[in-house]
Amino acid sequence: MTPITPQENSDQSVHRRRVYYIPGYDPIHPRRYRELYRKEGAAQAKISGYQIALKPKKTGGPYGWHVKTTIDGAATEADVEVLVWSDIVKSSMSRGILATYVQLVRTAYAYIGSGALFRLASLRKGPMIAALYPIVFLLVQLLLACLAGWGVGALVALVHPLLGWSAGLGVVWAVLRTFKRWDNKIFAYYLMHDYAYSAQAGGANPPELEARMTAFRLEIRAALTAGFDEVLVVGHSSGAHLAVSVLADLLREGLPTGAARLAFLSLGQVVPMVSFLPKARRLRADLHYLSAQGELVWVDVTAPGDGCAFALCDPVAVTGVSPPNKRWPLVISAAFTKTLSPARWKELRWRFFRLHFQYLCAFDRPGDYDYFLITAGPQSLAARYRDRPASKSRIERPVSGYRDMA
Repeated sequence: MTPITPQENSDQSVHRRRVYYIPGYDPIHPRRYRELYRKEGAAQAKISGYQIALKPKKTGGPYGWHVKTTIDGAATEADVEVLVWSDIVKSSMSRGILATYVQLVRTAYAYIGSGALFRLASLRKGPMIAALYPIVFLLVQLLLACLAGWGVGALVALVHPLLGWSAGLGVVWAVLRTFKRWDNKIFAYYLMHDYAYSAQAGGANPPELEARMTAFRLEIRAALTAGFDEVLVVGHSSGAHLAVSVLADLLREGLPTGAARLAFLSLGQVVPMVSFLPKARRLRADLHYLSAQGELVWVDVTAPGDGCAFALCDPVAVTGVSPPNKRWPLVISAAFTKTLSPARWKELRWRFFRLHFQYLCAFDRPGDYDYFLITAGPQSLAARYRDRPASKSRIERPVSGYRDMA
């Protein structure tokens, strides 16, 4: 890819933009995204030769910031808002050790029993390895805890048989609690809760999430008539499939008169992890509907180097719900092996969770994907990718075994 110079961005179609960022399954406070944007935006601006500055937010909403860029003399302002559902995530993660192992069994049954696991594995191996990781690690933890408990129990039983059982069970519990305290380094419990949340109702959205998505839709709708040139919705990881449903509902009810241009950027999406489940009828219907709409632009960015995403898998096509008049998404690659220098790629290659967030970070050899130009630069998403063909290596074959829609 050839780096885009400021001169190539001189076509200013956006002066004011509203950005709504929908995170994935993440319990961390949204200030993390502001600090990431500040740090990585400054790094990208230095590499690419433009100016970017963050200021306190000027709009309403729970959490956001104001961005101003100057690119080849063109000044653009953006108000970025994080659509928060981390409280729902935290609540879903507040389970004990025993409840997490029950989740493990139910989640494994949901994916294996429905056949979704094997169909997903035929698309990309990386996300399946990520999905199996918490199952394997939690089972290994349980095995080690049981072995330690058996060993200690056997020794104590030589003195007193009844105390042996009590000591053994106590050691099992103590070892499991220790592993849980270490989860901020291992992420086994975190990932287990993530997959379990999607699978708990067979792919249907829990009521509390549906209510939050309605609030997101109302927030985005209000921004469409607030004087912005473009309203851009960014869905990252699990946030991508939430954005699909939010935007589908928004378009079904009709855009207001004089609405700003509407754009959707999905990053590192894991849509098939939900859309392949038997009760994900709502999501499948939303994918089917949204992909044919001319009132928005939808660009889907992934990278084969991201082992946690379904890289270059057209989420509509692989789910098997493409309408005859399908227009979206435009599937492109962030091509980490080309847009990151060899030294940087070597540093990040095995840091899977960090790579899953690379879409929100600076590239030292940027191509036509630049998160900060997209969210705060002078071109609309439509103008930026007007002549961009879809990636030739994208996957479009229908794979899901469930294609019925709400």
